[in-house]
Amino acid sequence: MTLSSDEINAIHNEADCLATADQLDQALDSMAQDIKKELADSCPLVLSVMNGGLIPTAQLILKLDFPLELDYLHATRYGDAVEGAELEWKVYPATSIENRTVLVVDDIFDQGHTLEAVCKYLSAKGAKQVLSAVVINKLHDRKVDFRPDYIGLEIEDRFLYGFGMDYKGYLRNANGIYAVKGL
Repeated sequence: MTLSSDEINAIHNEADCLATADQLDQALDSMAQDIKKELADSCPLVLSVMNGGLIPTAQLILKLDFPLELDYLHATRYGDAVEGAELEWKVYPATSIENRTVLVVDDIFDQGHTLEAVCKYLSAKGAKQVLSAVVINKLHDRKVDFRPDYIGLEIEDRFLYGFGMDYKGYLRNANGIYAVKGL
């Protein structure tokens, strides 16, 4: 669905900012410190879950001052929609994960179906250890029985965009976490 600039700007102008760029940076600093303690000597493979994980992964790995390898995967339940559906694998990791410590980075832990499925897949493919990091944990009780290893911020249960998360394919580049009015 293509939206006009006026429609996108109206959504953004009415949205509530729930986390600023500075708050996100502080959360990533804290996550990076915890990740360094556990993974600094393991030369991990960091996998970004596209498309939402692109910005969080880029910002996070700049704070990790140890050797790591970077790749990506693309698995989604949302596409450009505002509600999730069946998990669709678009791209599997190109790098071998066998016997590797893998850190999966995603934008948000909403219900957790995508991240849980990705981590199970990586374990089944022979990863030595699979850890996960998300910038946002959405606060509600509709989650799978799985929890990310590293969480940046806990945010209320609203429709969010920014810092990798989108609204109908747009606004991933908003430097903060925003909630759409009325959703």
